[in-house]
Amino acid sequence: MVEKTQTPGLWPNLFDPLRNFGLRLAEFLSPAADAAVADDAYRITLEVPGVAENDIAVTAQGGSLVIKGEKKSEREEKTEDYYFSERQYGSFSRSFRLPADADEDAVSATLKDGVLTVTIPRRAEAALATKKVRITTG
Repeated sequence: MVEKTQTPGLWPNLFDPLRNFGLRLAEFLSPAADAAVADDAYRITLEVPGVAENDIAVTAQGGSLVIKGEKKSEREEKTEDYYFSERQYGSFSRSFRLPADADEDAVSATLKDGVLTVTIPRRAEAALATKKVRITTG
């Protein structure tokens, strides 16, 4: 749930489009992601071309899955006529909220052909027992 408090007057509303510009820009530059659910697991795939396995970190804790990475690439060409040098560096971070039946202790990830696939197994419903809360008066 997102709450936005409206303040009367011109000035607060004038700067609303710029308020979260940095966050929007970071989201735009983050790798594309897909999330899917199956009977036995949740799967999240991220497009990370050119990112090495050692430059990616996947963590699951407190109901969240965080994927961080850094792209480093350098290209250099030398010929008799010209010299070309290009470098690309950048880091990214994506965060996903996990459902209650996600098993954070059994998360696995694979990287193949520039696509990172994270698999989060689902716990059996027996492990998600409902707990009745006693209400007291007074």
